[in-house]
Amino acid sequence: MAQQNDNVNHPKHYTSDPSGVECIQITRWRNFNVGNAIKYLWRAGLKDDPVLGHKAKTIEDLRKAIFYIQDEISRLETQK
Repeated sequence: MAQQNDNVNHPKHYTSDPSGVECIQITRWRNFNVGNAIKYLWRAGLKDDPVLGHKAKTIEDLRKAIFYIQDEISRLETQK
């Protein structure tokens, strides 16, 4: 886990999990859609937005996770 808040390489909303695991350590082993869904679930509630506000940003991240999950289901359903 990163020891400092590095907004480019190790943003706090991806490194602050109590497990000590950084989000990228998990998502790099998944495909794009599953990795992105995990990423948005991981950070939901941890990232504020000065325009949207905390609650709306959390909802936005959860909706993004749903989008990637639905896209992965569609990809698998159409795969031969």
